[in-house]
Amino acid sequence: MQETQASFQTHSACEQCGSSDAKGIYEDGHAYCFACETYFGGNDEESISEGNPFAKIQATDNKEAQALYAQGKAQALKTRGITQETCKHFGYRVGNGKHLAPYRVNGKIVALKTRDADKNFSVVGDGKKLPLFGQHLQSKGKKLFVTEGELDALSLSQALGNRWPVVSVPNGAKSAPEAIRRELEYVMNFESVVFMFDQDAPGLEAAKACADLIEPGKAHVATLPLKDANQMLQEGQLKELVKAAWDAPVYRPDGIVAAKDLYELVASEDRVDSTAYPYDFMNEKTKGMRKGELVTITAGSGMGKSAFVRELAHHLVKEDERVGLLFLEENIKRTLTGLVSIELNKPLHIDREGVKQSDIRTAFNSVFGNGNVFVYDHFGSVSLEHIIAKLRYLAHGEQCSWIIIDHLSIMVSGLDVPDERKAIDVIMTRLRTFVEETGVGMLLVSHLRRPMGDKGFEEGAQVSLNSLRGSHSIGQLSDMVIGLERDQQSDSNETIVRVVKNRFTGATGRAGSLMYNEATGRLETMDAVGF
Repeated sequence: MQETQASFQTHSACEQCGSSDAKGIYEDGHAYCFACETYFGGNDEESISEGNPFAKIQATDNKEAQALYAQGKAQALKTRGITQETCKHFGYRVGNGKHLAPYRVNGKIVALKTRDADKNFSVVGDGKKLPLFGQHLQSKGKKLFVTEGELDALSLSQALGNRWPVVSVPNGAKSAPEAIRRELEYVMNFESVVFMFDQDAPGLEAAKACADLIEPGKAHVATLPLKDANQMLQEGQLKELVKAAWDAPVYRPDGIVAAKDLYELVASEDRVDSTAYPYDFMNEKTKGMRKGELVTITAGSGMGKSAFVRELAHHLVKEDERVGLLFLEENIKRTLTGLVSIELNKPLHIDREGVKQSDIRTAFNSVFGNGNVFVYDHFGSVSLEHIIAKLRYLAHGEQCSWIIIDHLSIMVSGLDVPDERKAIDVIMTRLRTFVEETGVGMLLVSHLRRPMGDKGFEEGAQVSLNSLRGSHSIGQLSDMVIGLERDQQSDSNETIVRVVKNRFTGATGRAGSLMYNEATGRLETMDAVGF
């Protein structure tokens, strides 16, 4: 490198790269930083980063960007509230009616982003894989601030006295994660990284996506009362902007929160609205049915599961609840007739003797006349995606508070998975997620596996969580599991109702007994049928 004629005076800190002593100051006023290779011209000439400290314009391989940048000059952006000093700090210029934002790599401008008065943007030079704007100013340190745009970077840096490293992503929120991933090695040179993006949905989502790329505990996401850093600057909210930058909380992925911030959650009393079961002994054990819970009802084959859930469905309808019914093992005539039979206390599917058409009409209107019941005519597809779509419609389109599915095995048969256990895992996870998202109360009928030993469930074997067919996920993902037990070979029609799992109160065990009344076709308590 050619020597200058001016004598060296002293070492100084470099405002471009932050080095404490790499900047050499000469007697004629010019200076040169040997760390970032920035030339500071004498007699108020602007600083220029390059390999040759005596050149008057930025060294670059792109002649068009070089010529355009040379025509510009650092000046205050008055309408934006940004000072000339800040523009000089970043090398941000204005020329020919355009803002010129240089993107540098190793001190060289690889591209120039331009912006005119009508907010038309263009890139002169190599616009592919741009670095972060302002990245050349400091390569490491305690804290790095990242904004969504160049003007926001200038605004935040100015609020911080142009003493802290502030950069911006090159192409806005949508490609921000890609830009951070590309420059991750640079970003990780800092002890902590604060993302201060626009306070709209794309900006907030992009900030989280960028923070996910950073080592846990290092990323912070700032929130602002206004749209972005430049608007804060224009509104004179400098203190608030600085506070937001320094007080930005450590980023935690969705679902992870600090317990110390949740006192109000604990202090507020939960209001749990329960709907009673039609049987008092069930309410004593479970404290009722609750929306947002998944209740699995299980029993051996032919044990009256469908009859039991029909009783629950009829009870919910009479309680003026909106109910969706997916009885996948029967046609909708059987489903509707079953509920009308309960209303009439007469099993119409077995015997209609003595029942007038007017009686059926009255019962039908009593159950369905308020428009609160919706049934699924499942002729055709029973695929999981198809059923989930129907469930969403019932929850959102028809505002159903309760959905009853009878039964799980039909859904398994509609899922193209060779392993039944895996299929059940997939279905139960989707149903659990659906219940959590919508707050709907769901009653799900499930079968039992074949028991070990001589006594089967059809002979009255006791139901446990291990009895559930196919997968442990049925028990794990259900809030409540209710088992029905009956000895089909006995002369008694008694069905024992057992609470196998109870996440709400923890109370489990035998709840009570029901008897099937052949005359009415109803499942009734022992007292109701004279036992």
